[in-house]
Amino acid sequence: MNIKNLKGDISGGIIAGVIALPLALAFGIASKLGAPAGLWGAIVLGFFAAAFGGTKMQVSGPTGPMTVISAAIVVDLAGDIGSIMAVFVLTGIFQILFGLARLGKLVKYIPYSVISGFMSGVGFIIIILQINPMLGAEGVSDTLGAIAAVPHALANVSVSSVCLAAASLGILYLTPKKISAIIPPPLLAILILTPVVYFGQLSVGIIGDIPTGLPDFVFPFSEKVWQHFPSIAMYAVMLALLGSIDSLLTSLVADSITKTKHKSNQELVGQGIGNALVGFVGGIPGAGATMRTVANIKAGGMGRLSGMTHSIFLLSVVLILAPLVKYVPLAVLSGLDILDYRLLKRLTHIPRKDLIVMLIVFCLTVFVNLILAVFFGVFLAWFLYETGVSKPNRKFKINVIDEDKVKIVKINGPMYFGTNAKIMDNLNPEKGKNLTIDMTHATFMDISSVYSLQDFVDSVNSKETKVNILIDDESFSGNALNEFKYILRDNISKIHNP
Repeated sequence: MNIKNLKGDISGGIIAGVIALPLALAFGIASKLGAPAGLWGAIVLGFFAAAFGGTKMQVSGPTGPMTVISAAIVVDLAGDIGSIMAVFVLTGIFQILFGLARLGKLVKYIPYSVISGFMSGVGFIIIILQINPMLGAEGVSDTLGAIAAVPHALANVSVSSVCLAAASLGILYLTPKKISAIIPPPLLAILILTPVVYFGQLSVGIIGDIPTGLPDFVFPFSEKVWQHFPSIAMYAVMLALLGSIDSLLTSLVADSITKTKHKSNQELVGQGIGNALVGFVGGIPGAGATMRTVANIKAGGMGRLSGMTHSIFLLSVVLILAPLVKYVPLAVLSGLDILDYRLLKRLTHIPRKDLIVMLIVFCLTVFVNLILAVFFGVFLAWFLYETGVSKPNRKFKINVIDEDKVKIVKINGPMYFGTNAKIMDNLNPEKGKNLTIDMTHATFMDISSVYSLQDFVDSVNSKETKVNILIDDESFSGNALNEFKYILRDNISKIHNP
């Protein structure tokens, strides 16, 4: 635990907790198990996934996709609480087994174009879902429904809600650095505007009444479990796969923002422990939550304490603070986004194939399903690579020469999302040792390799390691190489053009 970032972790956890509160309540109701199920799912999963997971700043809890399947399970099992909770416990056990089997490493092969499309898609969804609460209307949980509800919201707009939302955005983006260094702007917005709503008796949407008290212990097995076991096992595998993919994608988003590297298999084990324990308190399972994780990071959260603080905050709400927190206006909770501005700013400069994958994943994420978006995006990226790169150029080899004062890494063949993990694993130099990356025999480069190298160079430069990159314009060319040279023009020491 990093004591140096104690303030940031606590602030980030509280912000994530405030954002998680209405979502947990809504997901609990949508699951057909009730609002308390959503709250206890967020409390238990959030705490144990943070304590034992492999992404230190990740915030976990009930998510939309997991809730949809949970609702189907409740209906299919006719509300038998023992069988339902057995599904959730088994879900966690499967996730633990996934982690122990080291299946988390497969996330390394997800192209950056897919991650970017996913990040931007989720960010766009968040923006769309915020529109109705900002206008004073009731929030809608799905994208198409939220878009369809906008005309009605505009026709019945609440001036008070719009003013609160505008004030919240103003505080978020215009707070001086001297103040934001002491208290995160999102928390500042809540502390300033909630009393305005309460004492001004403004007629706006608020979080509302919150269920209180400790949960009843649930024994997640009954005689009916064995009668339904084929369905229970099928649903558990489905939830485990969905939750694992959802969590690892959120881990990649966190990596992209913080320039850190998560531990995929450990993350699956942590998620599994949390989801298994959820079944004993009558909660609903979940996963790493992108919106809450990003909110945590933006508010300063960087360690495990932040995710645990999120859970402790929710627990305190259930036991102590419910009468106060219920007055937090929903409009004030808007204003966060996770659009991938790094790629969006350079859309006209990236390879066309990467752009196609990114846009398709974005559209599928927003309008269809995020898991389908990822699967299809990965399949499409592999297909475009296989059909676009000749067989001779697919041969990949990496040689490492480790000398006293310099490490030389020679890359032969394609540099793309399929070889990216192996390249990154071989780059890290010892402290104080310079690094030369010889790309003169590279035959191909995609945007995943471009941004991975950028993140790597930025991180090692901060450790005072000199990086030398050698390239040959005649070996391979195109938008990816041009983007690479543009991005690293101030970072690399030498570009060789023989």
